[in-house]
Amino acid sequence: MRLIRTIYILLFCLPLSTKAISIDSAQVGLNKSAAKGLIKRMLPEFYSHFEVEETPAEAGKDVFEIFAKGDKIVLKGNNGVSVASAFNYYLKHIAHCQISWNGSNKKLSLPLPKPAGTIRKLSPHNYRYYLNYCTFNYSMSWWDWNRWQWEIDWMAMNGINTPLALTGQNIIHSRVYKSLGFSSKDLEGFFSGPAYFSWFWMGNLDGWGGPLPQSWMLSHEKLQKKILTRERELGMKPILPAFTGHVPPAFKTRFPNAKLNKTSWNNKFPEVYLLNAEDPMFTKIGSMFINEQKKAYGTDHLYSSDTFNENKPPSNDTVFLADISKKVYASMASADPMAVWIMQGWLFHFSASFWQEPQMKALLNAIPNDKMIILDLWSERHPLWKKTYAYYGKPWIWNMLSNFGGNISMQGILKTVAEEPARVRSDPQSGKMVGIGLTPEGIEQNPVMYELMMENAWDERPIQLDSWLKGYAQRRYGQQNNNAEQAWEYLRKSAYSDTVTNGGPESIICARPTFARSTRGVTTRFPYDNQDLVQAWKLLIQAAPELGTAEGFQYDLVDVSRQVLANYASYLQQETAKAYQENNLIAFRKNSAEFIQLIDDMDALLNTRKDFLLGQWLNTAKAWGTNQEEKNLYERNARNLITLWGDENSTLREYACKQWSGLLSGFYKPRWESFFKTVEDCMIKKVKFNEKLFDETMKKWEWKWVNQHEHYSDRPSGDPVSRSRHLFEKYYAQFERNMPNVKSVR
Repeated sequence: MRLIRTIYILLFCLPLSTKAISIDSAQVGLNKSAAKGLIKRMLPEFYSHFEVEETPAEAGKDVFEIFAKGDKIVLKGNNGVSVASAFNYYLKHIAHCQISWNGSNKKLSLPLPKPAGTIRKLSPHNYRYYLNYCTFNYSMSWWDWNRWQWEIDWMAMNGINTPLALTGQNIIHSRVYKSLGFSSKDLEGFFSGPAYFSWFWMGNLDGWGGPLPQSWMLSHEKLQKKILTRERELGMKPILPAFTGHVPPAFKTRFPNAKLNKTSWNNKFPEVYLLNAEDPMFTKIGSMFINEQKKAYGTDHLYSSDTFNENKPPSNDTVFLADISKKVYASMASADPMAVWIMQGWLFHFSASFWQEPQMKALLNAIPNDKMIILDLWSERHPLWKKTYAYYGKPWIWNMLSNFGGNISMQGILKTVAEEPARVRSDPQSGKMVGIGLTPEGIEQNPVMYELMMENAWDERPIQLDSWLKGYAQRRYGQQNNNAEQAWEYLRKSAYSDTVTNGGPESIICARPTFARSTRGVTTRFPYDNQDLVQAWKLLIQAAPELGTAEGFQYDLVDVSRQVLANYASYLQQETAKAYQENNLIAFRKNSAEFIQLIDDMDALLNTRKDFLLGQWLNTAKAWGTNQEEKNLYERNARNLITLWGDENSTLREYACKQWSGLLSGFYKPRWESFFKTVEDCMIKKVKFNEKLFDETMKKWEWKWVNQHEHYSDRPSGDPVSRSRHLFEKYYAQFERNMPNVKSVR
């Protein structure tokens, strides 16, 4: 406990100050102007009815209070995050409102509802972490300041105080290597395109999706300064990256005596060069990197570094691994003696066969406990703290990963997220658990999971899920409704009790056409009874006359409708496979036509909500271009990431697949139409369908689509409620009859 207290005093308990914010470090104490600015942005018409006051931290813990004073609501906190959390608590639990990615309910009227007495909350968690390297691409690749500003406000309202902050890092790399004598030409093949920065930063690939324009580096340096300034003035301590050893390919020519390791990201991309930490230049470059970064962005002394992310070290020798660890930290500390290393624990899961107990202990124990914090990245499904004796004494953070690739399947484990953070914190075996966090690969889906998870930020007790879900439906939809509450009970027992899949089932529609039930990148075994999902849909349809104008309701109704249709596609696809196997041309034509019609119906449904538009993704990408060449490059990046991921032979295709309007009609539908036509021609000619040959043809078509420029709208069209009702009336009888044939994995 003494070590944890030392860390906390070092990082969070500096003397209170009210001076103007500096880019160098987080605001200490409460910046009232920043807190009021957040309230004004979120509720401009009610802004004047809130007052903000400061209260000191309690025993080093963040705290907030809410009470009424006359006709005003007073929000007190020890910093901006605490006040923002008080604001959010008031909106959710007193005013029954909700602010979320996927539809907000801000229905308030004067006089504002008043709490009964004073509400006081103390956070049991010193650290409330947010983001994953991958989130910066699967969701954030094209964000501008307006979108970032909203997200930072959302972070503060949900108690986040230690967000990962990776934007604008490429220009730091560029300045460091140019100071070492590298030319712009030397770096051309080094920097990836904007949709692939996460894997460039983690040392997995070079150059893919590039070359990166200088205009991008400069614009995102400015953007990062805005992000950090806002986060810090609200009292957050952003985590910046440190040097991981990843160097340009030209390094081997400029420094021929350097100790370089070649490594390939599981043979997905060409080899990259990692500078061996034993080489004296490792510490030199690491120090240069942090110093250059400090000049541009300041520091809060928290640094992320994952030297072996999804890459095995060259040796499993424990002395070697301990020495590597010491030198990685030394490269930080040489430039910042107050440096604390924030390390993802993902490598211990991904390469579990390599990282046995001796290897893990060597890597971790080489660093003093007060200089390293481990992110238990996937605690809700694979809690590695249990297998590592709570990381052998290191402070660590319990995280909900939840999402891979930004896929939009409805999924999660509500019960685990409601109960485990509090239970684990009180477990004597949990060691130095110092916080909780969110580590999704992609966001802007499954809002229920994220809101539930961050309820833990201000409560040391397990969340009572029964009452919480009822409250969630009320604040999301703006009023209580029995049908909606029952619908959430069905969702709770189906999509949100998924203890089987990793990220939820995808739809066969997104797969490269095949007769197989599942294929590369697309797994369609369902961890629940699809009839439960259909019943949730039916109940939401019944609730629509009363709740249909609420944004959150519209999103949820479309999302449930989408998920039911997406799952039903497996039945139709398997019926076409059966018809082919039985050489039944009539049945094949019938079922394949219904499959194509299902895609059209899904596309029209998703076109009613901005959350599900391909055009939104593509057009925000192109908007960053300063000329047509840049616009084309960014559009190609955007198209590629969500389809092939790499080149036409990519083994990561469909990893980041989306069920989006425009993508369904423009990419998935033509693939299936080509597949069905080819198979039908084979049936007519009585020859065997050659799927391998079809795949080769399809690869070329897919790559052509990645490089095309047809326009997709970024504006929704149609009414989400009437469209959902139409599809319910069209399909419900079929689902009642056929959904039992869509098998689960249970």
